Amino acid sequence: MKTLYTFCPQAGCPDGSNPYGGLVLGTDGSFYGTTHQGGAGGGTVFKITSKGVFTLLYQFCSLSNCVDGELPAGELVRGTDGRFYGTTEGGGSAGDGTVYSITPTGGFTTVHSFCGFSGCGDGAFPYAGLALGKDGNFYATNHSSGAHDWGTFYRITRSGTVTTLYDFCVFSNCTDGGYPGSGLVQGADGNFYGTTTEGGTGFAQCANGCGTIFKVTPGGVLTTLHRFVVTDGFLTLNSAELVQGTDGKFYGTTGNGGSFKKGTIYQITPSGTFTTLESLFSSTGYDPAGGLVQATDGNFYGTTTAGGGHLKSGTVFKLSMGLGPFVKTLPTAGKVASAVKILGTNLTGTTAVTFNGKPATFTVVSATEITTKVPAGATTGPVQVKTPSGTLSSNVPFRVTH
Repeated sequence: MKTLYTFCPQAGCPDGSNPYGGLVLGTDGSFYGTTHQGGAGGGTVFKITSKGVFTLLYQFCSLSNCVDGELPAGELVRGTDGRFYGTTEGGGSAGDGTVYSITPTGGFTTVHSFCGFSGCGDGAFPYAGLALGKDGNFYATNHSSGAHDWGTFYRITRSGTVTTLYDFCVFSNCTDGGYPGSGLVQGADGNFYGTTTEGGTGFAQCANGCGTIFKVTPGGVLTTLHRFVVTDGFLTLNSAELVQGTDGKFYGTTGNGGSFKKGTIYQITPSGTFTTLESLFSSTGYDPAGGLVQATDGNFYGTTTAGGGHLKSGTVFKLSMGLGPFVKTLPTAGKVASAVKILGTNLTGTTAVTFNGKPATFTVVSATEITTKVPAGATTGPVQVKTPSGTLSSNVPFRVTH
């Protein structure tokens, strides 16, 4: 491992500190991320290259009373307009959090200030990041406020119009869940999947319920897929979002519970069939952080914050479910003639690249990267790469925009 950059090199941490969120790869090859604190006092947005060249893009709380937001939450997401979008847990005109956008060069805009506790009822404290919907709008949850003060599911446009689509804790004892704490992922079926940190069942084991896994349509029709109990794990605030594997099933982690009371790795189908895959314990590592990621070799990878080895300081683990390799496009949507990177493994010797069957010109940069452009006449569908060892398909369909 090589350390590329160490935060807080100067007094006062102007570059930021405590980067809780993950990194997002931009089309320029740089990584974009946030720090939860530091900067002008409310966190930062930054860019860093693979060689460690660091650029500070924005310091939150640069404006009086932090009306620009403070304490950025979750990962950034790239919009169809090329800007990055994110949320802050606090700040804004009412102090209840914000949605913001920023260009790759640092042009910052506060898109919306939440005021759920100040009379407008649009929710408060967006502890999780945004999910880009197939319609070009963003979808997310607020941890608190709403009609029942247990959080909301909402849609927000790039211009900042917020529509509350669901208020959690509709049912008695919050059997539908409450206090959502993880980001959402849009499944291949077009629905959004996420978790709540409380509610559901297990009130005798967890003070306010052990949390839930839910499915919700873009129109706000919610289905509770699973209600946690201590034996299969229970969720904590800022739990990592689910990831949909190439088998169509969702995978996730819990930080508590399970057979050894140290967290679990689980699988759930879009219809709600739940399976505990692993109950974590001291020697394997426990208290998983950051969730899972499916690499292009087909395996899932993750980290734990504790346990493992004689130092008990955490582990990096691999979960194999027998899934084959695939390719990933960056971005996952674009216009005809726009640049696209294709990431994968063993791409040397590639003989063809197609967008939903339409051939595209391409350049093999390395064994793990191909550059190409969306060909004329392409339509929405899978990107396929023909290699000497077989044909690889993209894990999600590439959406051709106009």
